Amino acid sequence: MRPLFADPRTDFVFKKIFGAEEHKPLLMALLNGLLELDEAHRVVEVELLSAEQRPKVQELKYSIVDVKCTDARGTHYVVEMQVLNVEGFEKRVVYNVAKAYTGQLDAGQRYPDLDDVIGVTICDFELWPQREVPGVPMLSRWRMQEQHGGARGLGQLQFVFLELPKYDASRPPRTVVETWAYFFRETRNLQMVPEVLAERPFKDALEAARVARFTDEEWEAYIRAGMALQDERGALSLARKEGLREGKREGLREGKQEGLNALREALSEMLRQRGLVPGPQEQARLEDCEDLGTLQRWLVQALTATSVTEALR
Repeated sequence: MRPLFADPRTDFVFKKIFGAEEHKPLLMALLNGLLELDEAHRVVEVELLSAEQRPKVQELKYSIVDVKCTDARGTHYVVEMQVLNVEGFEKRVVYNVAKAYTGQLDAGQRYPDLDDVIGVTICDFELWPQREVPGVPMLSRWRMQEQHGGARGLGQLQFVFLELPKYDASRPPRTVVETWAYFFRETRNLQMVPEVLAERPFKDALEAARVARFTDEEWEAYIRAGMALQDERGALSLARKEGLREGKREGLREGKQEGLNALREALSEMLRQRGLVPGPQEQARLEDCEDLGTLQRWLVQALTATSVTEALR
């Protein structure tokens, strides 16, 4: 039996709601809500990036939707939904935003022509856990700051993160930001339209996620996206278990070798299932790798890679 609403955290549904031409008002509402913009600086127009306009960056294939938005200052935005906390995630976010900034400058253009870029990332995990980094709220804003006096400047690159697990589910949402967090967390479990989502733009976002409106092809795409996510979760879980096992046996050569071998076997099986056959040099590189973190990264990359070279980059 199909649910009433699809999960907006999956890549297919996120794109359907916020990455489609007919739903531009929803994307603007999301940005205006998460950026907490006043009337004078609200996003008033959205232009979705074409394939030709997107920065030619390998890492951007993991971004779920990339958009260029125009507000009173001509600011650009890179928007993505991230379900899993993978190795080097923060660095990838910074890299993507930096590439979007430098990618504006074509031959003959001047530095003053560059517009600011803001990265907006919705995380379905705690990027800064309270027990480790206390004081970082559910919605956090980041920019450069002078270290002596605390003055903020160099605002050309800014970052916004919404960490969904930090939402207080013990009470109804009280703000626009909390309502968006509630939408992303609870939509897949809803059996009806709740009062907190009964007004626009949240009502329209729910309608876009209503499964009854999906074509058979869209439903199949949604199921495939969910299966791919489960596969990736499984790969990360295996990698982390092997990492924990390795940590417990640190200093014991036999334990380390067992962890490395297990990861190599898992990676080889993943490549085989995807129909990817390593050549002699690639096989030698796989067998010679003695770094647990590198093997974990290759295992995750193999889930979506189209070649062995791409998986072992």
